[in-house]
Formats: sequence, structure tokens, C-alpha cells
Amino acid sequence: MGKGTIVGLIVGFGALILGFVLDKGNVSSLVLLSPAIIVFGGTIGAVTISFSIKDVAAMPKLIKTAMSDPPVRLEETLEEIISLAVTVKRQGLLSLEKIITEEEFVKNHDPLLTRGLLLLMDGLDKELYKDVLESELYFFDQVKKREISVFEAAGGFSPTMGIIGTVMGLIHVLSNMSSAEELARSIATAFIATLYGVCFANLLYLPIANKLKLRLKAMRIEKEMIIEGILSINDCENPSVIREKLTPFVELKENKKEKGESKRQVTTATVKEETKT
Repeated sequence: MGKGTIVGLIVGFGALILGFVLDKGNVSSLVLLSPAIIVFGGTIGAVTISFSIKDVAAMPKLIKTAMSDPPVRLEETLEEIISLAVTVKRQGLLSLEKIITEEEFVKNHDPLLTRGLLLLMDGLDKELYKDVLESELYFFDQVKKREISVFEAAGGFSPTMGIIGTVMGLIHVLSNMSSAEELARSIATAFIATLYGVCFANLLYLPIANKLKLRLKAMRIEKEMIIEGILSINDCENPSVIREKLTPFVELKENKKEKGESKRQVTTATVKEETKT
């Protein structure tokens, strides 16, 4: 699980529980099964109606992805493209076949890179395979946006389901009044559903949607960089020129800019030496 996710969950839920305890509340009174069933079950049902069973079934996997937050390694992808450009410069396009058919290469790199290199080796017209790659990027983008919209919808339905649960609880309370003390306790219990609805929405569904959006942005940048890199390899551009074109795609951290620039200069010099041989 990513550090940011861990910190966020601890701070979010910790603040709620601590605030409740400081008001001399009993934490066990917040744990009730029936409101959880109403809110969670109602939300999942509404999402299933809005989308599909397949979309709902994918939610646990997407939650795991958002929680673990696997990095999108733009720097490694850039270096791989430069390495491929050097290989093509020295040995020709056919030399790529051995590289891209290796299981390790396919496993460790974006499928779009393998797909693009295969199209490049097939000798298709540049504009044709550019359209193919951009179409794949478009459909990838649409699939990911649909996944995000599932969690955004859940974040919208959850508070409403909480209100419905509270209303149901109040109906039950008012139809079974016995004493003022029992009435007050039952009303407090009824509002647990609203609490669950708001908490699920703002500490689970919507944060996951936002995290998936950030991940999609990084993945899209990587894929756009891959397409640009493949087009540059097709044009037989010098690897150092390709590096200059693709470096803006890579978002360098503020405290590593100088180190990154130094490394880039050293690597560029190395590439120039390799291309001369």
C-alpha cells in the first residue's frame, strides 16, 4: 500500500474517531451492521443499475490498484526508447525482433510499446500506424475514464443511501416509541446510516476516483511519449535528439532537477559516442 494512502486513511479515520472520543462518545456505538448493509448494498445496487455487473466486479481490483499505487516509470520508459533508438541506428529495424519477442521485455513494458514496434517492423505507412496507436490510446483512455466514473457515481449514491437508511430508521423508531430515553437512543442509531454514507463517499469512493485520475494522467503521458518515440525511431532521428524531444514528457521532482540534468548530459554524451561507432 502506498505511503500516501496509509497516511490518508490513518489521518482521515483517526480524526473522526478522535473527535468523537473527545466528545465522550462510545466508539462501539458507531459500529452497526444494518446501516452498513443499507448504505453499502444500496450503493452497489445503484452502481450496478447505472453501469454493469462487470464494472462492479472490477471495483475490488481497482481499489487494490489505487491503494498500492504502483508507479508509472516514465524515466525507465524513456531510457528504453533511447536504447531501442541506438540499436536501430546501429543494426537496423530487424534487430528489434529479437528484443521485443523476449518474455521479459513484454512483461516489463507498456503493451503499446511492443505493439508500436511490431507495426514499425511491418513497414506500414507512418501515418497509418500513427493512427492505429492513437486509436489504441483513445480507447484505453475511454476504458479508464469509465472505471473512474464508477467510483464517482458510488461517491454520489453513497450519501443518498445514508439518508435513505436514516429515514428508514426514523420510521421504525416513530412506529415503536416506548420511552423518551429509548426514543433518543434509537434516533441516534438511525443517523449512523448518514454517517456511513458520507464516510464511504469521502474517505473511499471519491479519493479512489481522484487517485485513479492521477494514475491515468501519468499513464497517458507515458503512452504519448511512446508514440512520439516510435515515430522518431521511424524517422531515424539521432538518439540524443529523441531524448531532447521526449524529456519534457518526464516530470522531474523539484529536488532532483539538477541531478537529472547532470545525468541527462552524461547519458547524451554516451549515446553520441555509441552512434559514432
